[in-house]
Amino acid sequence: MEVILLEKIANLGNLGDKVTIKAGYGRNYLVPKGKAVAATAKKIAEFEERRAELEKAAAEKLNAAQSRANLLSKLTIVIAHKAGDEGRLFGSVGTHNIAEAITAAGIAVEKHEIRLPHGAIRHIGDYDIDIMIHSDVIVTLPIKIAPEA
Repeated sequence: MEVILLEKIANLGNLGDKVTIKAGYGRNYLVPKGKAVAATAKKIAEFEERRAELEKAAAEKLNAAQSRANLLSKLTIVIAHKAGDEGRLFGSVGTHNIAEAITAAGIAVEKHEIRLPHGAIRHIGDYDIDIMIHSDVIVTLPIKIAPEA
């Protein structure tokens, strides 16, 4: 299936690229989410008419992501969690816990934006967590997991 991308998609292409993808990925994800349209002659002509508008919207999204990244880069998050004497956590700290802590600090972050290096965090310590705000904007945020008092 050939589609025209209406926004930049990581590992696939940029705005306006004509790419060949598997039919299910296009039908079930890209087209319903408004990220792509089928590459027919009519749709290509419509896209060329709207290209400037779509590029402007993409630039605005990138600027908003960069401003969020600047705010996030100034944060240091401390998460208190129950732990044993050896420093092993009872349970784990995952993307949901990290997203809640960052949002409580004043900057809204969704859990799907957080990239953990090796799954959930299971030990006390300092970690560097990547937050993918935009396909071009990734922020590394220091997080400290501390034992609950």
